[in-house]
Amino acid sequence: MAYVATIFNRYQTLLNQTQMKIKAIDNWQKKLTATLTITTISLTTNAAWAQLLRGAGDSFAEPLYQRYSKEYEQQTGEKFKYSIIGSGGGIRLFVNKSIDFGGSSLIPTPIEKNQMEDGLLMVPTGGGALAIVYNLPGVKREVRLSREQLVKVFTGKITNWQQINSSLPNQKIQVVVCSGNCATSFILTKYLNKITGGKVLASRNPDWGFNVFSAFPTDSGIAGEISRVDGTIGYVQSNFALANNLSIASIENQKGRYVQPTLAETKKALANVKFNDDFTTEDIKDPEDGYPLVSLTWLLVYRRYLNPDMLKAIQNLLNWILIKGQTFNEQLEYTKVPEDVAKKAIEAVNNELKIRPY
Repeated sequence: MAYVATIFNRYQTLLNQTQMKIKAIDNWQKKLTATLTITTISLTTNAAWAQLLRGAGDSFAEPLYQRYSKEYEQQTGEKFKYSIIGSGGGIRLFVNKSIDFGGSSLIPTPIEKNQMEDGLLMVPTGGGALAIVYNLPGVKREVRLSREQLVKVFTGKITNWQQINSSLPNQKIQVVVCSGNCATSFILTKYLNKITGGKVLASRNPDWGFNVFSAFPTDSGIAGEISRVDGTIGYVQSNFALANNLSIASIENQKGRYVQPTLAETKKALANVKFNDDFTTEDIKDPEDGYPLVSLTWLLVYRRYLNPDMLKAIQNLLNWILIKGQTFNEQLEYTKVPEDVAKKAIEAVNNELKIRPY
């Protein structure tokens, strides 16, 4: 009898141990299933997130890129995000591979290009104008700035509005500029450099030679300051000026005409621009006619990509911008990319962007 009891106890022990092992295996299977589910969700989420292209750069073309973003999503269902950090900031993030594309109205320097490990293709997206804006409450007449007066205002030689015109208020001129590496500062100082025979240095971050009133890194900051403070003068992209209801000065051009930064005058200024093989240009300094403070703007994209999905997404976006996107440029006072240049740019986008070999 004792022998039977011993056998039974051993059987019961083995049975309990087997049940515990089965339970442990079951728990392990549940954990494994949960882990795989979480991983799948994570990968799916990352895949979806990866399709949201991220760009950053200058504010000169920001109104254009925000319109592109809206229309591109409506037409294709795809999205991209563009943040304003200035052309210099966009180039820096592009070098560091912190963004998928950069926006710039500056041409990167040779040193900056050498730091771009995956290469660079500059894709032109349009041309725009830089408006000289001011705040003189109660002044109804048009404010005109000759070439000489424009130089003197932004070098601190003219400090009172009556020095521009005796009918203007006896009020100190408060100059507001862009801080940091700004395309808008470069556009202005490049023009001043040209019309002064090199006396003013063309620079992304100028030493103005006097104490300016204030400085902001974006057009929106400059526009806000000029709206707030009487007697101020500064410079922003023309679309920003119009959107913020700022007063815009007429500027004397090479032919002696005083012109506003309208689309028609911007077209005249950019009509004879010649593009280099890499889609850059250096000959926009003092146009023979039209509004003189103008610039092209570009998207900076890599020539090599690790991810084929990212490559395809970039190509799709650039093709859309150079074809359908151009239809929105003139609505926002930007010129279109010339058709022959756009065609060459499309060929470069489709044929020269590649997958980076491992």
